[in-house]
Amino acid sequence: FSQNAKMNGLAHSRVWHIVDAKDKILGRLAQRIGIALRGKHKPHFHPMQDCGDYVIVKNCKDIAVTGNKMTDKEYHWHTGFPGGLKTRTMEELMARNACAPIKKAVYGVLPKNNLRKVYMSRLFLFEGEEHPYEKNALKDYDPQNQPIVPIHKIK
Repeated sequence: FSQNAKMNGLAHSRVWHIVDAKDKILGRLAQRIGIALRGKHKPHFHPMQDCGDYVIVKNCKDIAVTGNKMTDKEYHWHTGFPGGLKTRTMEELMARNACAPIKKAVYGVLPKNNLRKVYMSRLFLFEGEEHPYEKNALKDYDPQNQPIVPIHKIK
């Protein structure tokens, strides 16, 4: 990375990705979404710069998890009051908000710094197929068939 490099608008343009979460494993999907939000797939990526893209995730209600995570995985938080430890299973969380497990997984994948809130502002989650960003989306990809990160051959 060179500090003297020309930072033109074309090099740092943000692309809209559409991700279909139907029957995708939660953790792997979150990791791929995190790469797109940070911009790690771009050749001019630098950890201190915000060069990530927008990500639209549709069909959040149809995600897949391995094993018995739907009933066994628990999400914990504290209200701040004495005795305020709250716990919900993934099943209960999805009944209230189907997009919450993906949002929490992506939040956990992103680096723990001041840019995390900026990255999360470019993530749009929808329970079904319909979303209002159809005109913005340029890349429609399937994380298992078309990787965001270029594959390098080892010689």
